[in-house]
Amino acid sequence: MLDWQLLTQVIPKWLEVSRKEASYGKVATYIPGLAAAPQHTLGMSVIGITGEEIHAGDCGFMFTLQSISKVFSLLLALIDAGENRVFEKVGMEPTGDDFNSILKLELVDPGKPFNPFINAGAIMMASLIGGNTPEEKSNRLLRFTRRLAGDESLTWNESVYESERKTAHRNRSLAYFLKDNGVLLDDVEDTLEVYFRQCAIEVNAKQLARMGMILVNDGKHPTTGEQLIPRRYIQITKTFMVTCGMYNGSGEFAIQVGLPAKSGVSGGILALIPGQAGLSVIGPSLETKGNSIAGLHLLKTLSHNLQLSMF
Repeated sequence: MLDWQLLTQVIPKWLEVSRKEASYGKVATYIPGLAAAPQHTLGMSVIGITGEEIHAGDCGFMFTLQSISKVFSLLLALIDAGENRVFEKVGMEPTGDDFNSILKLELVDPGKPFNPFINAGAIMMASLIGGNTPEEKSNRLLRFTRRLAGDESLTWNESVYESERKTAHRNRSLAYFLKDNGVLLDDVEDTLEVYFRQCAIEVNAKQLARMGMILVNDGKHPTTGEQLIPRRYIQITKTFMVTCGMYNGSGEFAIQVGLPAKSGVSGGILALIPGQAGLSVIGPSLETKGNSIAGLHLLKTLSHNLQLSMF
């Protein structure tokens, strides 16, 4: 079990050591709205299922979920459409390719995305969220994340949303390919509107750690005991976090850290300490696979020193 008193002492120290690693990475610039993030920002929050909290560094820094949103769009798609429908549209396997690759959509029959955490798969999950319009779907996902975070102030970063919408040529290519394959049945631009909106939901490390804590608690609210998400869907999502959550670095992360996790190119990482706590890191400087370089260093330090690996 976590020694919370020890964590309070060591996390701020380890965080400052890891912050130096940011010099070896680069902030994402292909989405213009992300390019201005301070390279050496690093923050961490840990929230336990029994109420303990630790916040260190730049944990109040606001950032957009980007690919971390795929965790929550998958969960809501499962709730709205059901497990059978979701897996008619996406597979359950890692790809070994870049998160925005189109390769296997063309090479592998029947042309559906390998999993819901690559961009093509997340676009499909956006189409399965309940609602008659992009606005309804986007608002349902926003309300869902607010409920998990316990914070009604969560909203979209409009400038990041606009920059993604204007520059998302690869994602449009993926969506039109899915449409041509007969996998995506909805209107392409309507579906992409939902996808861009989900990526632009803005949080800080404290809010994201609380969302992770709900997942660790098998979808139950820790105070009321209300089942916010069916346990089966939590199980599915955590499995994808282990196998596909850290882009092409998922296998290495499983060996080096050994926790279910999902990263995003804004520099956020959501990680789950099974049975104990939700954890989030923000560090905008990225390594070559698109993961926070200082965040990875900090999570490796924690896992090694505290023996957190689930394996």
